[in-house]
Amino acid sequence: MSTNATTSNTYRSSKAQRLANYLRQEAEQSGGELYVKSKFIADDVELSPKEIGALMVQLQDAVQGIEIEKWSYTSATTWRISTVQ
Repeated sequence: MSTNATTSNTYRSSKAQRLANYLRQEAEQSGGELYVKSKFIADDVELSPKEIGALMVQLQDAVQGIEIEKWSYTSATTWRISTVQ
């Protein structure tokens, strides 16, 4: 299976869609840029921090309208989410 097919299938899962929608909405409300740690948004998206971390990696190149970037690591990965125009 190609990488593009895998990425598309990942984004189609309900968990991935829920996370992507949450990130897009939060980034838009924050003025276009947002920094998050999985453990702090887990309750909001009803996923475990481990699930969020795995999905973030898979969604990095799959979501239209936002850019997901691994930003730093201090006790947990920080992700930078920004809107793309």
